[in-house]
Amino acid sequence: MKETAVYIHIPFCDHKCIYCDFYSIISYENVSTYLNSLKKEVEFYSSLYSEERKIISIYFGGGTPSFMFPQYISDIIEHVKKHFYVSEDAEITLETNPGTVEKQKLIEFRKIGINRISIGIQSFNENELKFLTRIHDAETATKTVNDATESGFDNISIDLIFNLPGQTKKIWITNLQKAVQLPIKHISAYSLILEKGTILNKMVLEGKIKMQNEDYDANLYKVTIEFLTERGFEQYEVSNFAKPGYECIHNNAYWQYKDYISFGTSAHSFVEGNRWWNYSSLKFYNASVEKKGNAVIGGEKLSPNDMLNEYVMLALRGNGLNIAEFKNLFGEIWLNKNERIFEELTAKKFISKTNEKLKLTAKGFPVCDEILTLFK
Repeated sequence: MKETAVYIHIPFCDHKCIYCDFYSIISYENVSTYLNSLKKEVEFYSSLYSEERKIISIYFGGGTPSFMFPQYISDIIEHVKKHFYVSEDAEITLETNPGTVEKQKLIEFRKIGINRISIGIQSFNENELKFLTRIHDAETATKTVNDATESGFDNISIDLIFNLPGQTKKIWITNLQKAVQLPIKHISAYSLILEKGTILNKMVLEGKIKMQNEDYDANLYKVTIEFLTERGFEQYEVSNFAKPGYECIHNNAYWQYKDYISFGTSAHSFVEGNRWWNYSSLKFYNASVEKKGNAVIGGEKLSPNDMLNEYVMLALRGNGLNIAEFKNLFGEIWLNKNERIFEELTAKKFISKTNEKLKLTAKGFPVCDEILTLFK
C-alpha cells in the first residue's frame, strides 16, 4: 500500500501574531459549518484515493487547533478513519500554543488518539515573547510542556525562532538551554523570515524594526546545530532536530517525497505527481465544498524533470538522498552528470557520500540553497 500523509488545517485563532503568514481568522462563527465542510472534503477525496493507500500520519495545523474542543478534533479523526485506511500506529499530531490548553484538555486530547503534541513556544525570553505578540509567558510555556508529559504524551515537540531583531547570541543560547532541560523529544528551530502581508513586514518597511543580517543569521544557525547535536538531538532536516526514534513522520513524508492529502482552507496536496491547493478564504472554501465536494482553486501536473528537482531538493533538506531509490525513480543520468560536483562537495565536507546515501553535513546544511544551485 502507498504510504500517505494527511494534513488538516484548522484556521481559527484568537490572535494574529506579527510574523505569521498562515491563513487564520479571529472568529469562531463558522466552526460547525467548517467541520461539515471538512467531512465532505474527506469523503470527496476518499472516493478518488482511498484504495491501496495507507495513512501514516494525521497532522492538525493552524491557526490554533488546540482551541477546538477535543470532541471536534475527534470527529475529524474518526471521519478520516472511516473513509481511509489509517495505520494503527499512525502519528497523529496536534499543534498547540501555551495558554490555550489546560492539563485536563490535554488529557482529553490524548484519550481521543492524539499521540504527538507540537507546542509553539517560539522563545523563553519575556521581551521576545512580547515582541512576537505571543499570548503566553515563559512560565506558561514550561507548564504546558510539563502538563503534556503528565497527561501521557511522550512525543512532544516545541518550536523556537532565532534571529529576532536585537536577539543576542547569549539570549538564543539561553532559549536552547531552557528547551533541552524540558521533557521534549523534538525541536523545530526556525530563523525569523519576513513574509509579505504580515504585520512584521509592514513594520520593517516603515523602518520601525530592523532585521539582522544574513551572516548573523547563519552564525546563530551554526550555534543551533552544534548545541542541539551535542545534546543528543539529531538533525534530520534543515530546521528539525529529534532524539533518536522521534523524527516527525509527517515531516519526513514531505522530505521523502511521499504523497500527502490535505483538507481545509489554504491546504496544499500532492498525489502521484499532481499538486493542488484550496481557497484560503473560509467563505469561499465552505461554498466550494458545498457545491462540488472540494475547494480547489489551482493545481499543476509536474513534469519528470520537475519531480526530479523537487526530489533532490527535499531529500537534501531532509535526511539525505537514497541513491538506490533515486535510481529506481529517475535512472542514473543525473547522478552521473553531477559526480564531479559530489566529489568537490565531499572534499570540502559539505556533503557525505556513500554507495547508499548522499547527505548534507552540519557544515552543508547552512548553505543548502547554494549547494542546490550547483547541480546540473
